[in-house]
Amino acid sequence: MQPTRQPAYNLTMSASTSSLGAHYLDNVRKSYRAYKKQAENAFAQLRDEDFFRTLDSESNSIALIVKHMRGNMLSRWTDFLTTDGEKPTRDREREFMDAGEHTRADVMRWWEEGWTRTMATLDALRPDDLERTVTVEGKPFSVLEAVQRQLAHYAYHGGQIVFLAKHFRGADWKSLSIPKPGREAFQGGDPIRPGVGTPSR
Repeated sequence: MQPTRQPAYNLTMSASTSSLGAHYLDNVRKSYRAYKKQAENAFAQLRDEDFFRTLDSESNSIALIVKHMRGNMLSRWTDFLTTDGEKPTRDREREFMDAGEHTRADVMRWWEEGWTRTMATLDALRPDDLERTVTVEGKPFSVLEAVQRQLAHYAYHGGQIVFLAKHFRGADWKSLSIPKPGREAFQGGDPIRPGVGTPSR
């Protein structure tokens, strides 16, 4: 009976773990920044009042989505490696309460505060950190798992932002990826491209 052939990558996996970790961190940072840029390209097309509009009484506005993302980001990424990701000072319920008399400038300030903390923490991570354990609401996760969970979370909310922005702008919407067939001429050129690893339209 012929011996089972082992995959070639098993021969070098141990020696390349650090290199793979560095590659992962480089890639995931690019993905985070791409999702941030995609939402910002949507923001750029909005009128001030669009940030506070909702589809119905049960829906969140773009302003509230951003407010929630900021709260999540400050909680998750502050002292990421040494404290629980759900800080006792966070009031998640208030993140979904009406933004009140706030302005577009306030929303953009929330956005930058959250992303500044997020990217500063991600940029400080090293390959050896990926196997460390962090907690969120007392539940353990590897650093790699925690980074991936947050990437999915922000992609989800980024998709909501793009959906709402596209809905509010209607026929004036400029595609963030590949326009529908026949819209290139209407939009006057190339679509806005947010970067690597982002969803279309």
